[in-house]
Amino acid sequence: MINPRIIDYIFTSASIQRWNDYPRMVELVELDKQAHKFIIAYFIAKLEKDINYTHLIEAGIFEFLRRVVVTDIRPDVFRKALQKKSKEINSWVISKLTPSLKDIDNGNFLQKFQEYLENPQIYKKERFILKAASYLATKWEFSIVYQTSQFLNDIEDVKKSVDEEIEDYYELIGVRKIALNKKLTKIIDLSGRLRFQKRWAQTPRVPETSVLGHMLTVAIFGYFFSIEVNACDKRLQNNFFTALFHDLPEALTRDIITPVKYCVDELSDIIAEYEIEKIEDDILPNIPDILHDEFSYILGLYDGVKEEFENKIYEDKIQIVEDVSKYNSDRYNAIDGLALKQCDKLSAFVEASLSISHGIKSKELISGKKEILKGLKTVQGIDFKAIATQIDYEFGTTGQTQVRMEFD
Repeated sequence: MINPRIIDYIFTSASIQRWNDYPRMVELVELDKQAHKFIIAYFIAKLEKDINYTHLIEAGIFEFLRRVVVTDIRPDVFRKALQKKSKEINSWVISKLTPSLKDIDNGNFLQKFQEYLENPQIYKKERFILKAASYLATKWEFSIVYQTSQFLNDIEDVKKSVDEEIEDYYELIGVRKIALNKKLTKIIDLSGRLRFQKRWAQTPRVPETSVLGHMLTVAIFGYFFSIEVNACDKRLQNNFFTALFHDLPEALTRDIITPVKYCVDELSDIIAEYEIEKIEDDILPNIPDILHDEFSYILGLYDGVKEEFENKIYEDKIQIVEDVSKYNSDRYNAIDGLALKQCDKLSAFVEASLSISHGIKSKELISGKKEILKGLKTVQGIDFKAIATQIDYEFGTTGQTQVRMEFD
């Protein structure tokens, strides 16, 4: 499904600093920007017609991977370089990523990636939406940077340039709604704030990942799972967006770690009820009406409960199913909830394992990683525990974990 090399690339983006030539009151990293961009792109696309959402997802992942490789080039310089040397830059990107991607989906993913970079005419509308979303995510970041940079001589020029660029995307309904500070803007702000909530908040970790960045890593894992099991387009799309939004309510409730949720009888039920209340009061009223049913479905709301990690289909009504593979057709609107739960656990495992590989190996990280590994299973032939074990070996943390466990 996926390998440690590409996982390492994905998580490297959590260490890539943005706006690092300006004073910032908070840390801004590439992984968070990419996650915010995907969320904005989802809402812009849903207000347009004739969008291929599989192409939107794939184009976003391709752009993300390319950005990780060319991270040392400032965005404005990178855009200028692409105008004159796109063929050479893209060839270099492919050469860097080929060892990591060549075995995924029997090489089909790498081939699509290469075609995307070589032919700017494919995925054209989806590219434009992603470009607009990238701009809006950058503009959101700049509103933070601007607060601490007003003493700089050139900051007003930068502000003018950022403010003017929005005109390039006015043909998109979603961009106009966001520019006019309509309800949708509140969802963009709410999701952006998840970058300030750090995962594993009670223990030091390197790199620190936010709830926002974590949502994207789970979504990307969900995408790779989907192509590995030959999921139909709608199932793949539902899997990606369910994972992308699975922790959105935490912008209202904060990230509550699992041991705390279950430390008191019925506390988890109280938290779940409060989550639903906040979603209904503070999220859904700001979602365009045409999206209410779909968005509630991917958030996992049905029959007065919230459960995004159940296997589901949605025809005339939502049904919980045991084997999603039996419903591998667009008309069923299937979601591989159990597999996405494994993707969620796998992402947490990587967060712990990466930090340990960097030498930050607190007892919380080591015991947490051990517990996560116990909960990893095989779903539809994909052995998540085997993937985690391979990650552990490649990151060089297997021995360290075992030594610590012997003394526990």
